[in-house]
Amino acid sequence: MGFRKDFLWGGATAANQIEGGIFEGERGLANVDLMPYGSDRYSVGTGVLWLDEVDNHYFPSHNAVDFYHHYKEDIALFAEMGFKTFRMSIAWTRLFPKGDEEEPNENGLKFYEDVFKECKKYNIEPLVTINHFDCPMYLIQTIGGWRSREMINHYVKLAKTLFTYYKDYVHYWLTFNEINMILHFPFVAAGLRFEKGENQAQAMITCVHHELVASALVTRLAHEINPDNKVGCMLAAGVYYPETCRPEDYFKAMSDDRESYMFIDVQSRGYYPPYALKWVKKKNAYIPFEEGDKELLKNNTVDFISFSYYSSRVSSANPDKGKQTESNIFASVINPYLKSSDWGWQIDPLGLRITMNLIYDRYEKPLFIVENGLGAMDTIDENGLIHDDYRIEYLREHIQAMKDAVDEDGVELLGYTSWGCIDSISNGTGEMKKRYGFIYVDRDNEGKGTFKRIRKDSFYWYKQVIESNGEKL
Repeated sequence: MGFRKDFLWGGATAANQIEGGIFEGERGLANVDLMPYGSDRYSVGTGVLWLDEVDNHYFPSHNAVDFYHHYKEDIALFAEMGFKTFRMSIAWTRLFPKGDEEEPNENGLKFYEDVFKECKKYNIEPLVTINHFDCPMYLIQTIGGWRSREMINHYVKLAKTLFTYYKDYVHYWLTFNEINMILHFPFVAAGLRFEKGENQAQAMITCVHHELVASALVTRLAHEINPDNKVGCMLAAGVYYPETCRPEDYFKAMSDDRESYMFIDVQSRGYYPPYALKWVKKKNAYIPFEEGDKELLKNNTVDFISFSYYSSRVSSANPDKGKQTESNIFASVINPYLKSSDWGWQIDPLGLRITMNLIYDRYEKPLFIVENGLGAMDTIDENGLIHDDYRIEYLREHIQAMKDAVDEDGVELLGYTSWGCIDSISNGTGEMKKRYGFIYVDRDNEGKGTFKRIRKDSFYWYKQVIESNGEKL
């Protein structure tokens, strides 16, 4: 059997991790522009440390890998690999610099139109994330970001602009990237900064409800403006295994899985499940429903489920959990049966197949894997070549597991976009040396380098995978 004939092979990026050019084209300042490199990054991302302006920190996203000026070269390289789709996101403040303007910024409109035209030139279908960890700083400073219900109207205006202006270029949309990340990286995911002594769970629940309402409104709008539009939700996925066969560990793993799924339950099924309502109550919080919200959520569910998968996780009911995995926003007990990456992320191809089955069984909607890859330190040899066999091995094993889920288990899969097709700034650490791409970019952790692009061995390997529709791994 294998993959469907129209399977969408490609790669994934985010504006704040590749685009750069943050002071060009009248673009405004966003939350992700204030994510520094170094020891303060995690505190800023979790909403504990507040930065309001560009200061003496180094902010790697300001230039990133300069896709803003290299997009033609980069898209040509994607086409050389045979991409059918390119997952990218919109920088909100490139279109609406403060976020509350009535009319979009013409410079921003033209930039994305040029990008989409370049994709169309090579018959590459854009898969566009409307909001990939991106919130205008003006709206954070004036109304508190997604704490405020006002954000819904600003977001809908952004989406309406995209659906209208790019109707002929884009037909696959994602409303929010990794919506469950609000519980782990709230400033990045929702522009949320905590006040001293407040109920942090309440603040996060308020933000996520506003995003869920906005997602439903935008899903409806996308279908109204163009019936050909397909809209998906997106979660940071990865099955939780119980540390042991103790029932308490199994229940903890089930609870951790549910915490990942509960917002996708709303976007896919149209309502908060009973366990989620109980979870909110246990946090001494409430969901800020307004009149019409429940009907809106029920009647405007997504067309497909997309997700990121890098690793499985392990849950333990033991309060003294022992050693945890390193450098991952999602804490996990170490799995002794798995190898780990340079950054301590555990490598589990079968976990991808398990995750696919769990999600497909749960929602019975088409799946789209929109992030999967290996962050590693690449070196250029004396001949100017990059031999990244470790990346090829990782991807080969994961694509085979994905294929098994389709062939053996009957999972419906629309496509696969590896993270990231080109080296980019790490969201978690802000590093450049943590490389994921098929294309090397000459840029280091301190922001030095020429931006030169170099094809890695994995570039040619992935080209063969796409040409054979996944038959040659």
